[in-house]
Amino acid sequence: MKIPVSITSVASVSALGSKPEEIWENYLSKKHFLKKHNFNGQTSFAAFLPDALKEKMEELRAENSNYRNVDDSVLYAIQASRQAVKMAEWEKGENIGINIGSSRGATGLFEQYHQHFLEEGEAETLASPATTLGNISSWVAQDLQSSGPEISHSVTCSTGLHAVLNGVAWLSSGMADKFLAGGSEAALTPFTIAQVQAMKINAREDLDYPCQALNLQKGQNSMVLGEGAATIGMEAGEKENALAVISGVGYATEKLKHPVSISANGTAFQKSMQMALGNLPPGQVDAIVMHAPGTIKGDLSEVNAIKAIFGEQLPAMTTNKWKLGHTYGASGVLSLELAIMMLQYQKFIPVPFASEEKEPSELKNIMVNAVGFGGNAVSVLVSLPK
Repeated sequence: MKIPVSITSVASVSALGSKPEEIWENYLSKKHFLKKHNFNGQTSFAAFLPDALKEKMEELRAENSNYRNVDDSVLYAIQASRQAVKMAEWEKGENIGINIGSSRGATGLFEQYHQHFLEEGEAETLASPATTLGNISSWVAQDLQSSGPEISHSVTCSTGLHAVLNGVAWLSSGMADKFLAGGSEAALTPFTIAQVQAMKINAREDLDYPCQALNLQKGQNSMVLGEGAATIGMEAGEKENALAVISGVGYATEKLKHPVSISANGTAFQKSMQMALGNLPPGQVDAIVMHAPGTIKGDLSEVNAIKAIFGEQLPAMTTNKWKLGHTYGASGVLSLELAIMMLQYQKFIPVPFASEEKEPSELKNIMVNAVGFGGNAVSVLVSLPK
């Protein structure tokens, strides 16, 4: 990286809540937030936002008539962005770049409009503008009245961390003074659940912990979907109010042998982590917040990649998907939030049933990984401010 980038705020809405103290308290607990739900006759584990946050979303919808016909993914992003901007002490109307992506976009609204089309033979007026992927960043920009660029994209499950990459690039180039990066996902719909079940990667066992992410001895896939949004405020240089500093970024794409998997040795992860390390000795990375979706091959390939890069100097490994589910495009930034909180509180949050456990003696540098369909991987190295 040409210059360090400060993270001056982080905010989220998820099954863990939305207030920083509430989220951290839920991380300290060994309980999870995955419950069985009925999706049009199909039962599946999922992690929805708590009822209090759902009510907050409806209040958002009611406060502005323009928000009545937006997807939940837009509302989640607006809420997280408002919190992040307030924490960073940015003002409305500032030159803030915005990149909030989504793996699936306006999933619920799209399915609703499509069902209307099947039943009535015609599309509703707002079907097109309300379901475009650019909706999320555009509406956040409208809400914040920002004057910077607004970008939306989908790079499947690594979408959120790709937004962070974009933020680093815009700030390093001097084309933006401040940058809001993140991801938002509200895809807990019958069709999405059915797709996961069709791939046979979903959790199907009634266990104390349905998602067995980082249990390398599991005999079945155990991915559970969640919903939520997370954003970070980014500024060029090392700021006095920095929560953490982005000290390295990496990215890679590998050649696929199958459209929904990565190689057994996690080639893309190896390349992205090596790039993010830069000149930092591997032994100085204290922990890794892994992508680890809870699938047999997905978890193992990432662990293999970590062992290939770090050798005998393995950092402590963790993930949050056993607790709040896999939130697709938002997952990478929710993992980044966990990393930032661990740096702040100087406490490592382990996976209670992980096959390989290690407690770091200190937390100065934490790697965060994400990967998605398409063989793409992103790694972000965050460090304590000096």
